[in-house]
Amino acid sequence: MCSIIGYKGNEHASTLLIEGLKKMEYRGYDSVGIATIKSGKLLIRKGVGKVAEVNKSLRLDELPGKLGIGHTRWATHGGIVDSNAHPHLACNSTIAVVHNGIIENYHELKDELYRSGHKFNSETDSEVIAHLLEEYFEITGDIRLSMIFTCKRLVGSFAFVAVFNSSTLCGARYDEPLIVGVGHDDYFLSSDILGFLNHTDRAIFLDNRDIVVINDSDISFFNFDGDRISRKITQVAWELGDADKGKYSHYTLKEIHEQHQTIVKSMDQDKKNLEKFCKIITDAKNVFITGSGTSYHSALIAKQIFSKSKIHVEPIMSSEFQYSADLLDENSVLLAISQSGETADVMHSVKSAKEMGAKVLSIVNIPTSSLARLSDSYLEVNCGPEIGVAATKSFTSQIALLYHVADLIGKKSNGIFASKDVLTKAIKQVLELDSHIESVANQIKGSKDIYILGRSLHFPICLEGALKIKELSYIHAEGMAAGELKHGPLALIDNNSIVIVIHPNDSTYGDTLSNIHTIKSRGAKIVGISNKKDEVYDYQITIPTINESLYPLIEIVPLQLLAYYLSICNNANPDYPRNLAKSVTVK
Repeated sequence: MCSIIGYKGNEHASTLLIEGLKKMEYRGYDSVGIATIKSGKLLIRKGVGKVAEVNKSLRLDELPGKLGIGHTRWATHGGIVDSNAHPHLACNSTIAVVHNGIIENYHELKDELYRSGHKFNSETDSEVIAHLLEEYFEITGDIRLSMIFTCKRLVGSFAFVAVFNSSTLCGARYDEPLIVGVGHDDYFLSSDILGFLNHTDRAIFLDNRDIVVINDSDISFFNFDGDRISRKITQVAWELGDADKGKYSHYTLKEIHEQHQTIVKSMDQDKKNLEKFCKIITDAKNVFITGSGTSYHSALIAKQIFSKSKIHVEPIMSSEFQYSADLLDENSVLLAISQSGETADVMHSVKSAKEMGAKVLSIVNIPTSSLARLSDSYLEVNCGPEIGVAATKSFTSQIALLYHVADLIGKKSNGIFASKDVLTKAIKQVLELDSHIESVANQIKGSKDIYILGRSLHFPICLEGALKIKELSYIHAEGMAAGELKHGPLALIDNNSIVIVIHPNDSTYGDTLSNIHTIKSRGAKIVGISNKKDEVYDYQITIPTINESLYPLIEIVPLQLLAYYLSICNNANPDYPRNLAKSVTVK
């Protein structure tokens, strides 16, 4: 939910911290701050705004020292004000902390610390960590014990990095990601590989209940019980160039335009691993699938495409999974979908499933994620870093991979894998409509409400298209099953309404056309996404003709572009939608 980073080495720390925070800003961008140690003195600067803005005004990157921590925040506890920005200091200004997650018992801890004489300067739950560390360090005089005792007191989910003015950098994790970057003579601690990947591709992925302490002499690992542990170094393979905007104005637009390549990469899987993944599904008595937001829409599509391979799949929204967990047993499989592999609701669903004895499969974009490591088997969508907060290329990669799995289970020789060239060409054709879609966005930009209608496989795309419009342009949008229009939503339609209809010439065409005429007679403006021209549309976005079952992979692209250009019309930054973060690691 927030990005955290720490550095200890021989380089100018503040420069590296700001560089890393810019790479991870998609994880949170309400406020930013850093703290460094110079000659035993702790220095701190922080403020509200994005990294570049705050750095320009406060010159964060000029703080001296070769040891420091940094943070970008996505507010959960307390308003978006300077005092709530991280890092947070303890009373004597010798310890500073940055934190990601939720401390559920912070009220009780805060009251206890107040009674011990501590004074707080923020409304956040995170500040209690700094004061606890200070309290235990005053008692023990030992940094390792202070970390252990503090972690044992915290209830909730957390990854935090602390700096002591004794030139020590520490970190701990529980249900939130924290990674050690190992350089030649220096170390990073980060919530994301991108925070340090420009400097080293050697990483240590901390497990739950791990503590790391880095001082001038060595790096050591402990668990919350104080036992010394060892953790191996992993060589990370990642395309650094993919995290650059290139010629595009925004990451979101770049990532939309990459989809003709990324859907093909998603099918590039290790054969043995893919066979194992499919066998776990076919051997299961019950198959459930879960995800949040965009990934849940992938789950809805999976239900339909797996049914064609005679596999019944029950989609459950991750945030609602806890209320259905008792449906699973040792004969069940839970397939979890997550771009980040760190989404809190998904992770809680997976843990519930494992407690019920179920096997866990996952589809992720980050193979080193917590979700992948918890799974009995996982597949990677291979779409590279997705920096835009709103999922685009990860969505089409997810569903392309789900099609591929369903085809293998159903032993279809003419499935999606055989259609790679057709899909690549079709998506390229849609992307060539960029300027036309921009003009449609300019025609409907004043809308307060947008409705998106479709049937069958198109319905989940309606939901996803509406989500993209809401996320990026802040226009209220609602995806609907076209057949349900007459059961209530028609009351909303008048001559101020904009209705987008997903309407290819397939088995749903005739019924949906009847719905369009019903809407048109109420005065609404119609945007048709179709491969067949019709005068009923006020505006048409023409998509290519392909196999009927594969339309979801191309019809989402014009909706993504429409959402992007509506955001530009409304002066919103499509890469950083307000109130949202890329990796939602809190419940």
